[in-house]
Amino acid sequence: MTTSIVPDLATYEVWFLTGSQDLYGEEVLAQVAQQSQQVVAHLDGADAVPVTVTWKPVLKDRASIEQVMLEANAAPHVVGVITWMHTFSPAKMWIAGLQALTKPLLHLHTQANVELPWDRIDFDFMNLNQAAHGDREYAYIETRLDVPRTTVVGHASHAAVQERIGEWSRAAAGRLAAKTMKVARFGDNMRFVAVTEGDKTEAEAVFGAQVNTWGINELVAKVDEVTESQVDALIEEYIDLYDVSSDLLPDGQRHQSLRDAAAIEAGLRAFLVEGGFHAFTDSFEDLGGLKQLPGLAVQRLMADGYGFGAEGDWKTAMLVRIAAVMGAGRDGGASLMEDYTYHLVEGEELSLGAHMLEVSPSLTTSRPRLEVHPLGIGGKDDPARLVFTADAGPAVVVALSDMRDRFRMVAADVERVGLPAPMPKLPVGHAVWRSKPDFRTATTAWMAAGGAHHTVMSSQTSLTTWRDFARMTGVELVSIDDSTTIEGVERDLALGGAFWRGR
Repeated sequence: MTTSIVPDLATYEVWFLTGSQDLYGEEVLAQVAQQSQQVVAHLDGADAVPVTVTWKPVLKDRASIEQVMLEANAAPHVVGVITWMHTFSPAKMWIAGLQALTKPLLHLHTQANVELPWDRIDFDFMNLNQAAHGDREYAYIETRLDVPRTTVVGHASHAAVQERIGEWSRAAAGRLAAKTMKVARFGDNMRFVAVTEGDKTEAEAVFGAQVNTWGINELVAKVDEVTESQVDALIEEYIDLYDVSSDLLPDGQRHQSLRDAAAIEAGLRAFLVEGGFHAFTDSFEDLGGLKQLPGLAVQRLMADGYGFGAEGDWKTAMLVRIAAVMGAGRDGGASLMEDYTYHLVEGEELSLGAHMLEVSPSLTTSRPRLEVHPLGIGGKDDPARLVFTADAGPAVVVALSDMRDRFRMVAADVERVGLPAPMPKLPVGHAVWRSKPDFRTATTAWMAAGGAHHTVMSSQTSLTTWRDFARMTGVELVSIDDSTTIEGVERDLALGGAFWRGR
């Protein structure tokens, strides 16, 4: 049976740290604590902020700042830290703490009040409400120390501020997912393919993900252990959730094909659960004793939050898992995707994306069709798969490439559209989209950046989230959106190359 491994982001914490100093006296410091708790209440109660925002006592000296940073590092469910200098907190007090912090950092530049009480402002008010320059002092030391962070400006009650902090907190959850991820590779990469290769040791150093290989027949052994009752239970679930082709039903001519697919799902799911894996890959060139290429199983596991990369593409498997975590609680999903072919009518250009079988049904709200069709690759029995068109609406496609001296993510805003015409002869899950700012610019930029042909398509995350994730992990990001120009991308790539080679 399906079991989601997408976390409830409310179980993750972000600690809210308020800076001040002993100079102001107990009465002022009590007001600082009270007002910072009000800021936390705005954020923790906001629907746009999916994590739990936890207030910590006001920080007034170097030792307490360093200590709370070390505690945040050690707390497994703390995904990041928000800092705010309510009054003036001399920034040299923060050096040791900022240097010790290993979790993502957000600097919130806010204040307790929205409007200034012009007729009541006195020196007591000014003494208490000093964030306008207190945060500048703190930002100086962040910049001098070259501390990666996201800065958000505005009142904590404002929707735009809450939404921006929410996006950052999702990226922080994605970073935790990367650091704790285990990826199982069944077999190796597709032979002779360049972009799916990469340095798995460097991936663990940069992202934290453990990427290792198991022989395909270790999976086959798990599939062979699956009982008929387990298969029967999955068949019942399929019939309940999908429009199952009549030839696959219990009295149909090809029912055994569906039973074989169900056994692969049960065995694969057991392997992943027992090994504590969050993502996996397979390859049609190395199927061992499997009766068919996993299609249905892969689709359903992605819908449950597992990462997947076809043809041994472990980097895309990582991205699919990270996207699933960052998008937790939102409508939509994350899936392996591949640009396959184009509709090149001038001014109406579209991309048709799919894969052999493996596109996640989380991209659609329609009821998928469950069918078996021939697959002229892999040399195995005809595989089962879910057939559907991804919903129309905004999405992001993201690829990860190993550039030898660094990893590069390429992320693009796209707009998914409905099928312009029926495709009765392409029985796979698929998506159709329009690129931003236009087809020619987006495609030229993608290719100039060396973006991979395998991507994650996410309908739950934004470019903003991926930018935050890249900043947190220290990974280069090339983004493509409505403001992109070919000249701008070429300039950024040249400057970025010089920067990264000089690190």
